[in-house]
Amino acid sequence: MKKIKKLKLHNFRKFKNLEIDFDDDLNLLIGDNEAGKSSILTAIDLVLSGSRTKVENIGLENLFNKDIIREFLSSERNNNYLPKLFLELYLDEQNNDRTSGRNNSDNVESDGLRLNIFPNDEYSKYIKEILENPDCVFPFEFYTISFTTFSDISYNSFVKHLKHIFIDNSSMNNEYAMKEYVKDIYNSSLTNTLEKYKHHHQYRHHKEQFKKNVLKDLNDRIGDYNFSLKNNSKSNLDNDLTIYENEISIDNKGKGKQAIIKTELALSRNVQDLDVLLIEEPENHLSHVNTRLLIEKIKDSNSKQIFITTHSNLISTRLDLRKSILLNSTDNKAIKLTSLPKETAQFFIKAPDNNILEFILARKNILVEGDAEFMLIDKFSQKHLNNNLHRLEINVLSVDGTSFSHYLEIAKLLNIKTCVITDNDGQTKGEMDENFAKYASENIKVYFDVDTERKTFEICLYQDNTALCDKLFITPKRKLSIQDYMLKNKTESAYKLLLDGSNIEVPTYIKDALRWISQ
Repeated sequence: MKKIKKLKLHNFRKFKNLEIDFDDDLNLLIGDNEAGKSSILTAIDLVLSGSRTKVENIGLENLFNKDIIREFLSSERNNNYLPKLFLELYLDEQNNDRTSGRNNSDNVESDGLRLNIFPNDEYSKYIKEILENPDCVFPFEFYTISFTTFSDISYNSFVKHLKHIFIDNSSMNNEYAMKEYVKDIYNSSLTNTLEKYKHHHQYRHHKEQFKKNVLKDLNDRIGDYNFSLKNNSKSNLDNDLTIYENEISIDNKGKGKQAIIKTELALSRNVQDLDVLLIEEPENHLSHVNTRLLIEKIKDSNSKQIFITTHSNLISTRLDLRKSILLNSTDNKAIKLTSLPKETAQFFIKAPDNNILEFILARKNILVEGDAEFMLIDKFSQKHLNNNLHRLEINVLSVDGTSFSHYLEIAKLLNIKTCVITDNDGQTKGEMDENFAKYASENIKVYFDVDTERKTFEICLYQDNTALCDKLFITPKRKLSIQDYMLKNKTESAYKLLLDGSNIEVPTYIKDALRWISQ
């Protein structure tokens, strides 16, 4: 199967320049809103489609980077420096004379495809006149759209070098998107071009027979006028086709069922020679159970190169974090997790549902060891920093102590500012430092009480707030000491302190952690 090895974008949407290397099998595009995940799928779709119409339907003004256009209009507006846009797909070596060459921005011998959008020199005189007007709008109308291979041979929507399908679950109500999907499935299911031509010919033939046989009596009665069936490009077999399941059109299925059916069909062995599958937010409209079902279907597919955008913790972890490409709304770089240790990736595949995407996408993280710390940490922040963690853009995750290392592997790789608040469990400072020595860095800090007698969070809380805890938890019949009661009832004790502990004293090591992470 043909594979996309690399994508290069220039002046496309939010990206002035972007270069991403891809995995041969699965690529998970993860990022917050406006990070550019959808733009990358759109870029791949546009280049593979070879369709000028698809580009024009989106509109050049919606494809060009807004900052580049704004900067040009604020400059001297020299014709020679008009912005250009290109999208390049570098393919694995096909030894194909039609796709291999140096017609690419790297100027290297490679197989590949290129979409180039640039000013048409024939209209340079008119463009210059437009740009001389102080109040002009950018002259997108005078730009040329060109699809060429790296050997500088033009191609179009009828000559496709890779077969692909784009499933956009974020636009289920879009009639055009549904038609394009059905058309792609149909074309990918054909065994050869001749089969398609036969279908189209038979379809026109049946239309003609309907007009001659069924409409004949009606047309004879109305005289000079007659009824017929449309036979133009918008009323051909491709556009009239739809897909049914159990005599119900896919258009009339629920949104979640549509998502399942679309992906099942695209991954089906009956879809011939499909090279690339693009899936936009597969979790949209799906229940937790159906999301798991979809994940299993994707994992079982091993013959197609798959690109997925997602906001789902479940999808990103169950499909292997090492296949992730991370994008940030404030940056124009893509970060891959290919160097993540195998054991860490397997931990997230097997672990209970987690908030790994919250961790990855956050600017700052606090990892705490249990529910009690999680419940009280924001109260501590309001008391010690006079602000809550949400306003400070600090994310908090409750993580089992034995799992800290897996999150810290990611923090280390991605340079995410992360602090760990943990118990010393009776270990000395030297022993604790040794436990976390592998992750010591400027962006990772570990905080714990250095007194080995204060070995848990509850003991620290009690010793720093003895009067308050005695008041809240003492009862005439209670036989346990208050400290032991808090140790045996950690969550209940924390909840009581959350509600009634307005004068609570924050343990020193937690103060230090909050001060550092908030900087």
